[in-house]
Amino acid sequence: MATKLSEIGAAGMRAAMIDSQLRTNDVIDPAVIGAMGGTPREAHVPAMLASVAYMDRAIDLGGGRALNPPLVTGRLLVAAEIRPGMRVLLVGAATGYTAALLAELGAEVHAVEEQADLLAAARAATASRAVHWIEGPLTAGAPKAAPFDRIVIDGAIETLPDALAAQLAEGGRLVAAWREGNVTRLVQGVKAGGTIAIRAFADMDVAPLPGFGASKGFQF
Repeated sequence: MATKLSEIGAAGMRAAMIDSQLRTNDVIDPAVIGAMGGTPREAHVPAMLASVAYMDRAIDLGGGRALNPPLVTGRLLVAAEIRPGMRVLLVGAATGYTAALLAELGAEVHAVEEQADLLAAARAATASRAVHWIEGPLTAGAPKAAPFDRIVIDGAIETLPDALAAQLAEGGRLVAAWREGNVTRLVQGVKAGGTIAIRAFADMDVAPLPGFGASKGFQF
């Protein structure tokens, strides 16, 4: 997505985001800070919203989708404990911001998005060859590429489909946001013995993902 911000202006906004939003709220991992400090978030939002790309708020992408606030993304990435060479499934790629960050952290990213317009924007904004784009239902994941060391669900869900849980490798880690009523919590879990043991670590406002309403499936 095109941007009207100058490189100098955007760099200043990234620095301010890191100092005022991330470092003050437990996002202090050097690798995550480095990735978020070097990735142009404004390239992943509609051009008319480039000037607010670094504000502590979700950004409407249309079609019922939104780009999560920077702090949500930062906290999820820290919790995911991404290491170079890991294979990561990203559910809800949207315009590619989180995919770009995961690639910057050294992961091999399989990014799933079901809205063709968002996927087109993601491809245009993300140059990394480490990202494999997959157009299809978010709830299906990428079974042909499984298993994954990490699964990052970039949005709020009420249930985790069995199909996604099955794609996490034994010992692998999943991060997401769990919505229960009016409360949304960031959660993380490790798969052991075929079961993902989930725990919450922060209450935050997170944009919901379509298709993950409460139904039969893995319940947190």
